[in-house]
Amino acid sequence: MEGGAVKEHPILFSGPMVLAILEGRKTVTRRVVNPQPSRDEHGFMLWEHRGVLITEQNTAWAPFDDGFPAAIADGLQWVCPYGKPGDRLWVREAWVADAQVNAVAPRDLSQGEPILYPADGAVRQTGCAMITPGVTRPSIHMPRWVSRILLEVTAVGVERLQDITEEQAVAEGVERPENIRDVDVWDGAERELFNAMNQPRDRFKRLWADINGVESWDANPWVWVVEFKRVEQSA
Repeated sequence: MEGGAVKEHPILFSGPMVLAILEGRKTVTRRVVNPQPSRDEHGFMLWEHRGVLITEQNTAWAPFDDGFPAAIADGLQWVCPYGKPGDRLWVREAWVADAQVNAVAPRDLSQGEPILYPADGAVRQTGCAMITPGVTRPSIHMPRWVSRILLEVTAVGVERLQDITEEQAVAEGVERPENIRDVDVWDGAERELFNAMNQPRDRFKRLWADINGVESWDANPWVWVVEFKRVEQSA
């Protein structure tokens, strides 16, 4: 809504994906739509959000068989839990405070505590210096003040997971491996096969399966496609 305050939403990322964001390699993320859209007795798609049913606004007599109907897609963009274009995402990642406060709950920590970020080893010191790194705390328990990465949502869409392209896999932070040149035991055909099996989309598929399970990839769910850019924060 124009003129309204910018909304912020928390979002979790793993260490490798945090590093990809910091390096500028990751500019999009895919998250499973929950609940998944279903089809009514006539084959038309519908989706429920907080008790409100979004249905196909379609006057044609045949249901859409492939592709998300535009009416639902438009509706979904405005109820995406990760926000809409212009909203911001503050990144939750694994973090470490000093060992002397291991027993202190995140909500009770002083905001002057030094923080170490395992993803790249960076340390933020706002006064006190870190003496001994403590236990690694999970991303889900990261308070807003500990977050060091702020993202602005630039686009929101929905699509089937397996519709991801090679270019989008790269934007997901999945790098194309360097060609193997120096391994004498591999002939040209073996190197070519290796590279063919390790294109970005294949690597994204393995990454997704590692995080969400092979069955999730095979189910080919509808996913949010959230594009973003990093927002520079003042120290």
